[in-house]
Amino acid sequence: MSGATEILRWFSSVQYPNQNSIAEEIKSRLTSGSACYHSVQNLLSSKLLSKNLKIKIYRTIILPVVLYGCETWSLISREERKLRVFKNMVLRRIFGPRMDEVTGEWNRLHNEELNDLYSSPNIVRVIKSRRM
Repeated sequence: MSGATEILRWFSSVQYPNQNSIAEEIKSRLTSGSACYHSVQNLLSSKLLSKNLKIKIYRTIILPVVLYGCETWSLISREERKLRVFKNMVLRRIFGPRMDEVTGEWNRLHNEELNDLYSSPNIVRVIKSRRM
């Protein structure tokens, strides 16, 4: 077969995505990202590593797995929320709980506090900036 015939065969097999297939793709990416997260979970909760190193682990190992193919996604608010929840879950593991200075209790970080500590752009903005 010639190269042109193989290209035409490949183009004929391309399926144009609808919203359901994009939702399934995002779900699959989040599942893969979650598996990746669980494989490095001990590193992210370690007291021996600095927060900067943990953020680098997140950016170089976990985030590329989740964002693979994101250039073709058209996001609706439900998928945007799922992506933000995943990002916040990982960041909570990295930054850990905070002790309340008044009561002395350990509290989980709120989303605004996570966004302040993690100075990089929102995951949804990253996806929108990568679109073709």
